[in-house]
Amino acid sequence: MTRHLSVPVKSVCAFSILLSATALSGVPAFAANDDVIDGLPSARTCAQLGFSTIDRDEEGGSGTRSGGGGILRQLGTSLGLAAPESVAPPPSPMPAQTAKSVPPTGALTDSVAAAEQGEVYFEPLVDTERYPDATSNPIKQVADEPVSTFSIDVDTASYANVRRFLNDGYLPPRDAVRVEELINYFDYGYELPSSPDTPFAVHATLAPSPWAPGKEIIHIGLQGYDLAPDELPPLNLVFLMDVSGSMDDPSKLPLVQKALNVLIDQLRPEDKVSIAVYAGAAGAVLEPTGGNMKLKIRCAVDAMRAGGSTAGGEGLALAYAMAEQGFGDDAVNRVILMTDGDFNVGIADPEKLEDFVAEKRQTGVYLSVYGFGTGNYNDVMMQTLSQSGNGTAAYIDTLDEAHKLFRDDFSGSLFPIADDVKIQVEFNPDRVAEYRLIGYETRLLNREDFNNDRVDAGEVGAGASVTALYEITPVGGPLSADPLRYQKVSTGASDPGDEVAFVKVRYKLPGGNTSTLIERPVTDADRPATLDAAPEATRFALAVAAYGQKLRGDPWLGADYGWDDIVTLAKGAKGEDAFGLRAEFVKLVRAAGSARSVNE
Repeated sequence: MTRHLSVPVKSVCAFSILLSATALSGVPAFAANDDVIDGLPSARTCAQLGFSTIDRDEEGGSGTRSGGGGILRQLGTSLGLAAPESVAPPPSPMPAQTAKSVPPTGALTDSVAAAEQGEVYFEPLVDTERYPDATSNPIKQVADEPVSTFSIDVDTASYANVRRFLNDGYLPPRDAVRVEELINYFDYGYELPSSPDTPFAVHATLAPSPWAPGKEIIHIGLQGYDLAPDELPPLNLVFLMDVSGSMDDPSKLPLVQKALNVLIDQLRPEDKVSIAVYAGAAGAVLEPTGGNMKLKIRCAVDAMRAGGSTAGGEGLALAYAMAEQGFGDDAVNRVILMTDGDFNVGIADPEKLEDFVAEKRQTGVYLSVYGFGTGNYNDVMMQTLSQSGNGTAAYIDTLDEAHKLFRDDFSGSLFPIADDVKIQVEFNPDRVAEYRLIGYETRLLNREDFNNDRVDAGEVGAGASVTALYEITPVGGPLSADPLRYQKVSTGASDPGDEVAFVKVRYKLPGGNTSTLIERPVTDADRPATLDAAPEATRFALAVAAYGQKLRGDPWLGADYGWDDIVTLAKGAKGEDAFGLRAEFVKLVRAAGSARSVNE
């Protein structure tokens, strides 16, 4: 592969480029390391770095332009690069895929009645939020299908998005709830592996189900190796910012800018950042810039204003070309896409984008996607791009969430330790009659995919963990289906040994082509005497799983298992809760108990 490609520099249309006039008029501030130039972006300091600015006090009018050069001039002169044929946008779109729409949150649904009552008339909101249509996993009979296989998922987008709905007083749409992403939002304190040579430690617990008497839960925890600060490779990042008209909202582009500034805080001198934007067309705003030039990067981020349509596919093509231009064999090469997913110009079909991003993944450039905003949030697009790009998907609803992702979980978000991580569980038919995987509906794999190293799966970052839960029916327990008349059904009378299930994990080291296998049995030794005696991690994970299943309306949760039961289980497993995330979860469960449907 050619590592150094020319970057197409195209004019940026239909949006104004402005700079923050933050009330800080001094010269750039210097960190303890004199080589690091940082500070708050202002008209004066950004002008010294060659960025033109329009005084924010004059927004809405003609404005006062200051500084020399300007970003539009940088597009043609600072980079000075030509467009090769090899980085053309993805192919033309096919007809849009079917996806479910979400009823408007807080929309005025009966405008005629409101007008008759003398209220001000508003046109009802047209809500185009889209979510993958995934039916909850069914119960499987071990006699028929003894093996379950899936790709891991460390995404957390669903948790923050669900929180957004509940904080607004509404229950989320069922398809917006992915139970595995709710569970994996939390750190369960699994013991770390001792060596990077085997980057995962596999943990297992077998506990009674809190919501289904006679059934049990197999709790599988996969803990990744955490790299020390001096082990972290350099970063080659491209910030791809959606500056289209749909991002003109306080919960969108302004929050994107704040979030990226949190990430900029973490940069080291050896890191590099480029910035591309897209609206009606795509443009390169910042050439590869060292992490010691934080103020320059902040000025470029703070320059953006929203307006115009959304040529997302063209923006992706440009961002990948810029990442390949700065490619480092020893670096983490990644595109960071910040958008509401509203791709409405050029390539917009998820399947076509999936093919394009999957092809680019082979070059060693990964893609992480961060979603923002309400009303037209396209979760279908987020999932398609992140899963195809060997990256993660998250939703940022608050600045606190940005701090969690880009400060507290910085290593796990950006530094991969393993690619194509798959889990396969075989159930012992003499011990287990039925099983059900809780969540991971969009991550299921065929049994034969587990050993096929050409099948794509999930990526895990440094120090990150993955949690999976299976609900099982022990032999002799309450079956969901009548036993077959003419088939042999195990009664557990023979001696099955102490193995209940067998867990296998496959992974590749980043950039590798051959997978490595880790195995672990789940035995009676993993079973505590009671649910109360189960590890704190298991009990809290079960509380989150119950919350997700109840939000989805899954039929497997007992009708008499209510929100108060979930609160009690979660509070009993809250632990130290240094960042208050578990306490916040308890509040969300309580909020769910009184929330209204989005259809109301």
